[in-house]
Amino acid sequence: MRPADRLAAALVRGLVALPRPVQRRLAGPPRVVDGAELDAEVQLLLRLPEPGLDMSERTVAAARAQRKRTAEVFRGRRFEVGRVDHLTLAGPGGPIAARLYAPVDSAGPAPLLLFMHGGGWVICDLDTHDNVCRFFAREAGVLVLSIDYRLAPEHPFPAAVDDTLAAYRHVVENAAELGAAPDAIAVGGDSAGGNLAAVVSRLASAANLPPPAFCLAIYPVTDLSAKRESYRLFRDGYLLTEADMDWFRARYLPDEAAALDPRASPLLAEDLSGLPPTYVATAGFDPLRDEGEEYAHRLRDAGVPVTLRRHPALIHGFVNGVASTHFGRAATAEAAAALRHALRARLGSRVG
Repeated sequence: MRPADRLAAALVRGLVALPRPVQRRLAGPPRVVDGAELDAEVQLLLRLPEPGLDMSERTVAAARAQRKRTAEVFRGRRFEVGRVDHLTLAGPGGPIAARLYAPVDSAGPAPLLLFMHGGGWVICDLDTHDNVCRFFAREAGVLVLSIDYRLAPEHPFPAAVDDTLAAYRHVVENAAELGAAPDAIAVGGDSAGGNLAAVVSRLASAANLPPPAFCLAIYPVTDLSAKRESYRLFRDGYLLTEADMDWFRARYLPDEAAALDPRASPLLAEDLSGLPPTYVATAGFDPLRDEGEEYAHRLRDAGVPVTLRRHPALIHGFVNGVASTHFGRAATAEAAAALRHALRARLGSRVG
């Protein structure tokens, strides 16, 4: 870590350790938008220099490098797990690097979460979301297989979808080798990863694969064809900006028509019936809030068991602060509990 990044990480630790009243005084007057008040800790951290990605004027290489530095600044204490195995899966465009995280107390066939990282299909990797996966393995008591799917613009849509489906097929066909219970395989991810989880949940049956047991979609992108009111309300100033999303979209989609493809915009699928039980988490101060919640409502209307959890005081990206912030830890713990509960229902006393 660069000296400047070490200093930034120390500053984050110091600010987060402050009493809440002190955080509020330092953060300034509360921000209230659409009836919700921004969390004081979030507001304080947003005052740090360049807390956001601000990629609209950066090259892809610079955006990726910046995101790696930000991940290090907010990584916090690394969560211990039973083991981490480095794997290579066969993919349609070549080998897919992956990491398998096992909880400390795993014994016998265990539930497994196939995890896809966020980053707009353009940035982030196995390292940026390493601690997130460690947390889910520990808190949910599951195996977590994180995949390094191909990124745009080098590999535009549908490369990430194809890699995700290939990884899901690998898990289903090699569950015993992975130590996974074949009837308790979930898919999940944050942001673009939540998009991929939702997409593969629908594509599994068409690929002659059993549906996932559960889908964990954390502030997912669900519609690249339109912008909703939350884009207007939170277009700037809350980490993920409208300009960032435009930048991601322009690099992920090969053309405008692709935005209407349900493999890019799962909200546009005509039929959402038969999808697995789904947990959708949204952040109140997030341009993606409304499309994520609309997706949850459509699932419910289609008869799919769904839990929608809005964190009204939070911003996009809260899972990446799981070890360094109070709000990131609390919100991600709720998602882990939902995952654990859903897979416990599939395996009974064998989970936890």
